[in-house]
Amino acid sequence: MAIAARHYDTILAPVITEKSTLMAEENKVVFYVPLSANKKEIKEAVEALYNTQVVSVNTVKLHGKTKRFRGILGKRNDQKKAIVKLAEGQSIDVTNGV
Repeated sequence: MAIAARHYDTILAPVITEKSTLMAEENKVVFYVPLSANKKEIKEAVEALYNTQVVSVNTVKLHGKTKRFRGILGKRNDQKKAIVKLAEGQSIDVTNGV
């Protein structure tokens, strides 16, 4: 599968938190993706960029909180996360270079 520019637009950044690193033991990797990305696009992008085989993709849409800063009401942006389960024996090291 050839790497296209749309694959780089689909995977925005890896999520590096304590919880996401614990999920790596279960062969799961977490990425931030655009709100418009669907599971099929995410699967194709991960397989093309990281040369791995994906078993399943779960997505979570996070709605932005309403916050106050110096009395001015504002809103954080909405985000979408993709939890990608890799095939047995496959791995992605997203913490490399951090």
